[in-house]
Parts: sequence; C-alpha cells; structure tokens
Amino acid sequence: MRRLSLTLMVLGLAACAEAPVRAPAPLPAPPPVAGPDRLDLRPMAFSEIPGWTEDTPGAVLPAMVRSCNRLLKLPPDKSIGADGAGGVVSDWYGPCAEVRRLPAGDHGTARAFFETWFTPYLATNNGRAEGTFTGYFEPELAGSRTRTARYNVPLLGKPSDMVLREGPGGETQVGRMVGGRFEAYPTRAEIEAGALAKVAQPVAWVADPVDAHIMHIQGGGRIRLDDGSVLRLAVAGTNGHKFVGIGKILRDRGLVTDTSMPGVRAWLKANPVKAREVMAQNPRYVFYRPMGGDGPIGSEGVPLTPERSMAVDTRFVPLGVPVYLDTVDPSGQPLRRLVMAQDTGSAIKGVVRGDYFWGQGEAAFEKAGRMKSPGRYWLLLPRARSPRLAAVDLD
Repeated sequence: MRRLSLTLMVLGLAACAEAPVRAPAPLPAPPPVAGPDRLDLRPMAFSEIPGWTEDTPGAVLPAMVRSCNRLLKLPPDKSIGADGAGGVVSDWYGPCAEVRRLPAGDHGTARAFFETWFTPYLATNNGRAEGTFTGYFEPELAGSRTRTARYNVPLLGKPSDMVLREGPGGETQVGRMVGGRFEAYPTRAEIEAGALAKVAQPVAWVADPVDAHIMHIQGGGRIRLDDGSVLRLAVAGTNGHKFVGIGKILRDRGLVTDTSMPGVRAWLKANPVKAREVMAQNPRYVFYRPMGGDGPIGSEGVPLTPERSMAVDTRFVPLGVPVYLDTVDPSGQPLRRLVMAQDTGSAIKGVVRGDYFWGQGEAAFEKAGRMKSPGRYWLLLPRARSPRLAAVDLD
C-alpha cells in the first residue's frame, strides 16, 4: 500500500510521531557509530534471541508464503539484497517449498521450521545493534464514490498531464509541459485551490480534510462506503514535492506539546481554520488509484499482514527476508516477534531501522501514531547460501 503505494504511510509517522522513547529490555551499551552506515551480521543461536520461544511464529507463515511466491518468480541466480547478503534465489528453494506445507496455527512446528532452515544474524551498524522503530497503519475513512453534501473532500486520481523525467542526479522529477517547457508540478496549496481541476478526477470523496491529509501522509487506505462495501485505494503517484511533517510545524510554532500523530490530529480537528493553513505547509500531494486484493500492498508487491509485516531500508535488509524484532510497543510492553521485511519508506533509513505495520483502522492508528521505540533485530537467512555472496557478512 505504500512507497509509492504503501510507501508514503511512513512519512507522517516517522516525521510527526515524537512520543516519549521507552527503553526495551536492557541492551549492551552500544559503541558509537563511526563512519558511514555499514551492515555487519553476527551469527547467533536461536536460544540467544530474547523471547524467541514465547512468540507465535505460525502467524507469520502466510506472510512468508506470499514473499516466497514473489521471490521464486525471479531468476535462480539473482542476488537477494543490495550486497547479496541473502544469497541467491535458489538458496530459498528449500525453505520456500517447506513453508507451503506448514499449518499456520502450529507454532511449535513453525518454530522448528525456522530453526532447521535458517540462521539468525544480529544486524549491527558498525558494531551498534540498537536502532529506532516506528509504526504505520492503513487508514479507513467513511466516504463515497461521488460528491455529496457530507462527502465533499476529493481524493484525486493521477493527473493526465503529469510527466516524469530523470533529473541530473538520476532522481525522478515530477512535472508537466507548459509551452514546450518542463515545469515542476503544483504544490498541495495550489492543487487544493483548483490547479488540477481539468486534468485530475476524484476517485473518491471523504468528509474531513484532516482525515484526508492523514491518509496522504500514510499513503493508501480504505474507504468505507455507505452501502457497507470497501473501496481500497493505493498510491498512483505524488506531485514530487518534499514532504514536510505537520508535527514539526506545530511544535516549532509552539502550538502543541503532544506531537504524536493522534495528538496532531486532535489539534488539527479542534482548530479547523488554522489547520488548513498548517496543512498547506506540507507541499507534497498524493494521487490515488483503486485496487483490489485483501490487503494493502507493500514495496515487495505482496499484501501486508497486520503485526507481521515491516518496512525496512533495502540498502541493508532484503525484501522477503524473515526478521525477528526486539523492541517495545507504545505502552512500553515488550514487542518481540517474527515479521517479514515486505515494505520500504522514504523515512525508513538506516541499518537498524524499521516501521512496524499495525494493521487497519482506529486502534492501529493509535498504536502506530505513538510508536517510536529503541530496539534491535535479527535477519533470518538460509543456512545454505551462495558462498560468494554470503561472504559479504564474514569480513
């Protein structure tokens, strides 16, 4: 559902969520990070991983099957990960064949499966194991396919005049041709003032501009229609402008003390006139497309699983790899469970950095919007990997 699809979901939470940091179970004091980010993988035994025997790993099996189905469509000698740390596709043939035969509810069998086929590696950044973990969710808003008196805030589809081109540094530039010249695309304020009225059609209408803005921050979402059906929307693109976090704007102006996403939303709804001016300071605008399926789609191209999918930085962690997470939830309780790396995000940068997918709706919003926790993780990699590529973590 993000990046771009579910990708943008993380932008708001990572930039806006500033809940108090609560310490997880005591960790060794990490040495300072020196030099550029570097992934070092330390092999460990499963018995050394905190909470491993208390998790219910059978719950992650459907998510892993989805990743395997995607992975095994690739050439057998294709490297897994930027540095090939995950070996090659053929190294996953055995575990991916076996996981399809396992019942999702049998946690003992699932645990034995991972212990048989995988080796856990503690991920460190130049020797430092601790990083930061945030959360994201899939919004659900009441809405309509057509404009009504109640639903009068549009969610626009991709404009017909949008042009993408490669910039001087290889980046993608978003714009349009005006008089034979390439111009940057309009900002959020310009779009909301009607700049795209002739070239972008709404794909849905919702009731509240604040909720619409939060959906822009998150990326895609679900629109609950009056007949009870659900219209799921994915990101079709953006206007190419840089994202600016609303929480930072409010904090810098001294307007709020609670800059978690729930706190920011509460302030915006309580101050509707000022809210429009503040939201206009975020120039990025998201365009949508309807999508089918039973869940939001992550960057890996598979539906995400609530509380079992996570966004990572693919410069260091390959998509489709099982990851064991050791952090705390927003209430300070241990959050130790096996998840799948199935998504990415513009704000998810770093060796030990993750964005945990809480699921859909208001309960998920409350947890995701307040999560900003220290923690660490282990990559589970096949025991039999291509020696040439697997050697990257042995130096």
